[in-house]
Amino acid sequence: MGVEGIGARVVRKEDKRFITGKGRYVDDIKLQGMTQAHFIRSPHAHAKVKKIDSSAALKMPGVVAVLTGQQVVDDKVGNLICGWAITSKDGSPMKMGAWPAMAPETVRFVGQAVAVVIADSKNLARDAAEAVVVDYEELPAVADIHAAIKAGAPQLHPEAPGNQVYDWVIGDEGATDAAFAKAANVVKLDVTNNRLAPNAMEPRAAIADYDAAEEHFTLYTTSQNPHVARLVLSAFYNIAPEHKLRVIAPDVGGGFGSKIFIYPEEMVALWASKKVGRPVKWTGDRTEAFLTDAHGRDHVTHAEMAFDANNKITGLKVKTYANFGAYMSLFSSSVPTYLYATLLSGQYNIPAIHAEVVGVYTNTTPVDAYRGAGRPEASYLIERLMETAARQLKVDPAQLRRTNFITQFPHQTPVIMAYDTGDFNASLDAAMKAIDYAGFAARKAKAKADGKLRGIGVSCYIEACGIAPSKAVGSLGAGVGLWESAEVRVNPVGTIEILTGSHSHGQGHETTFCQLVADRLGVPISQVSIVHGDTDKVQFGMGTYGSRSAAVGLTAILKAMEKMESKAKKIAAHALEASEGDIVIENGEFKVAGTDKAIAFPMVALAAYTAHNLPDGMEPGLKESAFYDPSNFTFPAGAYICELEVDPGTGKTSFVNFVAADDFGRLINPMIVEGQVHGGLAQGIGQALLEHAIYDANGQPVTASFMDYSMPRADDLPSFNLSHTTTLCPGNPLGIKGCGEAGAIGASAAVINAITDAIGKNNLEMPATPDRVWRTIHAA
Repeated sequence: MGVEGIGARVVRKEDKRFITGKGRYVDDIKLQGMTQAHFIRSPHAHAKVKKIDSSAALKMPGVVAVLTGQQVVDDKVGNLICGWAITSKDGSPMKMGAWPAMAPETVRFVGQAVAVVIADSKNLARDAAEAVVVDYEELPAVADIHAAIKAGAPQLHPEAPGNQVYDWVIGDEGATDAAFAKAANVVKLDVTNNRLAPNAMEPRAAIADYDAAEEHFTLYTTSQNPHVARLVLSAFYNIAPEHKLRVIAPDVGGGFGSKIFIYPEEMVALWASKKVGRPVKWTGDRTEAFLTDAHGRDHVTHAEMAFDANNKITGLKVKTYANFGAYMSLFSSSVPTYLYATLLSGQYNIPAIHAEVVGVYTNTTPVDAYRGAGRPEASYLIERLMETAARQLKVDPAQLRRTNFITQFPHQTPVIMAYDTGDFNASLDAAMKAIDYAGFAARKAKAKADGKLRGIGVSCYIEACGIAPSKAVGSLGAGVGLWESAEVRVNPVGTIEILTGSHSHGQGHETTFCQLVADRLGVPISQVSIVHGDTDKVQFGMGTYGSRSAAVGLTAILKAMEKMESKAKKIAAHALEASEGDIVIENGEFKVAGTDKAIAFPMVALAAYTAHNLPDGMEPGLKESAFYDPSNFTFPAGAYICELEVDPGTGKTSFVNFVAADDFGRLINPMIVEGQVHGGLAQGIGQALLEHAIYDANGQPVTASFMDYSMPRADDLPSFNLSHTTTLCPGNPLGIKGCGEAGAIGASAAVINAITDAIGKNNLEMPATPDRVWRTIHAA
């Protein structure tokens, strides 16, 4: 390891421009003749659009056009799609209701767009929107999973009778039933995983520019995967042929999954730019983000776990109802199925599992991937079950977990996943030592003497990251491959450009990706630049989500580096009159091993481009590309323990300690990893204590601003005590597992387990607000 290589705590290169206000976000971009768009959105959760009168708006100053959903349909712009096909247990395909970019006839959630005003400024567009009169015929709405599946409930889509998207199963029902028939003990639990709004720091935005001379579109957008956006916009939405559409995702201020998807606003901006003959810009405000950004979670689950007389788990039954909102989003079908149910084995050796997932439409904002995407829901369910079981069986929660840990690898679970490696005992050991688990009883007694209720909660999570290989996910219904691409360009003076299909929106790619290059070549990271987010510059790539940037994206860079290094060694060997096998790379030089003969890397690069003295038959230049498709998912895992106090008089929770022991495989930059874990823990704790996107019975959002939707603040969070255990991932040559989602996956269960331990009552749902905790304490 060098001072800037793999394992070094290098300060992020990109932060200089961010903290000095030099970042370039979509809203910073200004084009000649640019107009502003303002969407007219439904105030109703379910209604017919009877008439839209824009006559008064069109007479207002600066108004360029008022465009409607019917015009979108007339111009044959395609409906939004879901890109992962799921089949119900009866063999029928999932029931996907039509989702137009703007509603021509029926709106199905509050905030769905019916028209858009295009004007010379944002304020003029907003003022004109107030003058557009939309005549609605309100229809009965349903916002709750239980209400949506009742007989006679209002129906959202004719394609989906009973509001059911699918009824999907996984696992061996017969073997699971047999395990329960022989069980010595059965633990049952009902869990609601609360709905969340993503709330990235930067709201979504889009700028569309149509060049009539070239018949070419350019889209600037807040996307986590610009190439996929271009593919979907061209192949399915009929916006433009792929070679006539450029998608640029510049600096993006956070995504958390919510910016994976293609939204109506991008489609409408592109279409409107061609209609009006000028660039069209839309920047969402925070209220629009609450109403239209894909929400996360929202599961209702009943689960049962069977144990033998030795407290070994013998079986698991799960039935989950997953709220999809009003429409199916791009990857929404996969989140409660293959990203959730396949992780229900957790860290435990469970011989038989059977899970059923029912997808449900409601008159609410569509639901899709949010940091962790299915894995937090699975981990929360299993870890709440384990804690409940420990209380019911009257055994120590940590010991119950040890009794059931998987200890031999590879391990094939009953629900598809094949865990490649891990050491779950090591993570739990580290967490227990860090929090002084053995001394907790004395601390609890002292707190009781002081009038406080102290509790401790354990959460042992595992996740599947990388979301690959392509052949595997394709067999499960994914509409795209999930490999990654990279290109290494060495310039004639020896500077290096890395072009990656991954996209950075806060992960620190511009630093960590450079560290790999520095580690292999011995060059300073200042000599390396990272290029991403532009479909005209970078070859097709799959983007960033599922903690895949290092395990998949960085490995693609490694593969391209190996090709480049092989060619460079041939050039160096030829120049040094040595055997290629004797060439080693050290400290920015190509050396002949065991001698003092060497040539600097910039001289090798220059030789490649001058081409005056290359080996016979070698092409000039020094540029290589690679595509990498992993052989398996990666499986980060860890143990989190939370210690806290509850004030029985107010229900307020105060953290005492929170420890996290994670196994992410090899760490490229430990400082950046720690930052990722801190952010994930904040989101997991936020879900446990504060956050909840709520709708009333009529589908009206109750929490559509920060006045009502509570986000975690610094004083809501503890100081985190982090540590790492390491088992190298055998599925990629760097040994990386991924770290971006771990905190959000493991934290919630640790907090709720700790609170329920403190108050001595197990029936507590998230978010555990002071009011909810107080009522639970004092309930009869």
